[in-house]
Amino acid sequence: MHYWNGSYHEGSGDTFTCINPATGETTGEYTLANAEDVNEAVASAKAAYPAFKALTPGERAELMLGLATQLEARADELAELESQQTGKSIRLAKEFDVPGSIDNAKFFAGAARQLTGLAAGTYWEKSTSMTRREPLGVVGSIAPWNYPLQMAAWKIFPAVAAGNTIVLKSSEMTPGTSLILAEAATAAGFAPGVINVIAGDGLEAGEALITHPDVVMSSFTGSTKVGRRIMELAAAKGSRVHLELGGKAPFVVFDDADIEAAARGAVAGSLINSGQDCTAATRAIVAREHFEAFTTRVTELMNGVRVGTPSNPATDMGSLISLTHRSRVADMVDRARAAGATIHCGGAIPTTNHLGEALPGDTDSTAYYAPTLISGIDTDAEVWREEIFGPVLVAIAFDTDDEAIELANDTPYGLAASAWTTTTNRTLRAAADIEAGCVWINEHIPIVSDMPHGGYKASGFGKDMSQYSFDEYTQVKHVFIDQHEDPHHEWQDTIFTS
Repeated sequence: MHYWNGSYHEGSGDTFTCINPATGETTGEYTLANAEDVNEAVASAKAAYPAFKALTPGERAELMLGLATQLEARADELAELESQQTGKSIRLAKEFDVPGSIDNAKFFAGAARQLTGLAAGTYWEKSTSMTRREPLGVVGSIAPWNYPLQMAAWKIFPAVAAGNTIVLKSSEMTPGTSLILAEAATAAGFAPGVINVIAGDGLEAGEALITHPDVVMSSFTGSTKVGRRIMELAAAKGSRVHLELGGKAPFVVFDDADIEAAARGAVAGSLINSGQDCTAATRAIVAREHFEAFTTRVTELMNGVRVGTPSNPATDMGSLISLTHRSRVADMVDRARAAGATIHCGGAIPTTNHLGEALPGDTDSTAYYAPTLISGIDTDAEVWREEIFGPVLVAIAFDTDDEAIELANDTPYGLAASAWTTTTNRTLRAAADIEAGCVWINEHIPIVSDMPHGGYKASGFGKDMSQYSFDEYTQVKHVFIDQHEDPHHEWQDTIFTS
C-alpha cells in the first residue's frame, strides 16, 4: 500500500508482511514499491509543485496547522500502530513519538512565515540587491524504522513548509503511520501530490527514488554505510543531499557530577526506544573515583526497568525491531563477553517480565533483549567503537579531564553527546570541545522542534528541525536591480570604451 496523488494505491511490487516484533503477530501486509511506483509518486509530486510553490507562506502555515489538528484527532490510533509495528512501549509512543510529531507540525506552521533573507540594500553603485529564498522542487526522502512517524515528520514538514513537494520512502517494516500522515495531510487540505509516501526496501525503491531525474534533493536518516551510497548516487546526477547518520554518543561523567542524576540519565538515555536511537547514550566515560558507584547504581536501575508487552502502560521497554536485529545486538555482546568484558547486568534474551510473567510468544518469535551494562573493555573493542543500536551501555574510567574529552572524541561519529558536571568551566569546555552536533549538559536525549538536530563527522551533515532545516530545503537567489539613468555604466569601460 502506498499513497500518492491524494489517494491509496496497491502498487506493483512484491507483498511484504509486517510483524509485531514484541508478539510475533502479523500487523498487516503491504506491497513493496518498485521503480514503476516510484515513477508514479514522483510524477504526482512534480505535477503538484508549481501550484504549491505559488502559495504564500501564510497559506502553507494554515495547511500545516490543519495537519497538526488532523494528527491530534488520530493520536491514539497513531500511537497504537507505531507501538505494534516497532515493538516500542505504548507509553513511549503516546508520550514522546506522537506528541513530538504534532509539535513539529505546529512549529513549522510558524516557521513557514519566517523564511527571510538579507534585507534589501545597495551593495553596488546605483542599484538595489535583495535575496529570495525559494523551494527546490521535488524532494525524495528516506526514513528509518526506529521512529517511523517522527522521522517522517522531520523529513516532510520542513520540506513542505518551504514550498517543496515530497516523496517519502518509509521502511518496509514500519509504513503504517507514515501513510496515515499522508492521508491526514489530504484531509487537512493539502493538494493531491504534495505529500506522497511509498513503502519499500532500499535497493529497489530507495535507489530508484534517489536517482530519479526529477528528484532535485535527497534526505536520508540511517546508517553511515547507506548514507555514503546515497552520496554516490546523488553525486552522479549532481543533486544535493542531507544526511543524518549513525552515532556513538559519549556520556561523560566528571568527578564533580551528581552521580545519582548521572546514573538515572545514563539508563534513560541508553534505553530509550530499546536503545535503537542514533543519539542514545552508548559510551559512559566516568571519573575513576566514581566508576564503581556509577556502575553499581546503573546496574540497580537497569535491573528495575520493566521489560514487557508494549501494549501494557506499565511497560518501560518493549522489544527490538526484529529477530535479525536482536541477533546482531546479542552477537556483539557475546563477543565482548568472550573477550573478557564484565557484564554487570543483562547480556541475555529475557523470557519473563519484571513480575516473572512469561513474555508473549517465545524467544524464537519475539525480539526482546535485556538492558545491558558492560565494562572491562579496551577502547579498540567492537562494542566501544561500533554502533550497537540496542539497549547496551559500555562504561570506561578516566583520570583527567583531557583524557575524558579525548575519549569522547575517539569515534568516527559525532551526532550527540552529554557531559555531567556542576562547574561552569567544565560545562563550557565540554560544550566547546566535544565534537558533536548536540551536547547536552546534565541531561541526555531531550530534542525539541525549535533547536537543530544533525551530526558532525561520519554522523552526516545538515540539520533537521528548527529554522536551520530550511537551509536544506531551499535555495537562495540574488536579485539585482539596476537604477542607473545613464545607459553608460562605469564598470563597462573594462570591456569597451566607446
